[in-house]
Amino acid sequence: MNIYIGNLSIKVSEDDLRKSFEAFGQTESVSIVKDKYSGESRGFGFVEMPSKNDAQLAIDGLNGKDLKGQKINVNEARPKSDNRRVGGRRY
Repeated sequence: MNIYIGNLSIKVSEDDLRKSFEAFGQTESVSIVKDKYSGESRGFGFVEMPSKNDAQLAIDGLNGKDLKGQKINVNEARPKSDNRRVGGRRY
């Protein structure tokens, strides 16, 4: 299961995220999305956990918790959609 983590402090590293999520089970991958020009965190990332049950426990256990001074938002990542919006309308 792919998990979205938002409102990350720029101080949070991928290692910090991995440690937080490994308390709930095995993690396959951890990535923090970074600005392609500055290399700084864009304030969100993703964690992949093989067990849907462990992932749900992590979501329930970490959503709203403080990580390096900021309350993080944790929920199931939604797949990218192909809905293109033009002028506020879907086509």
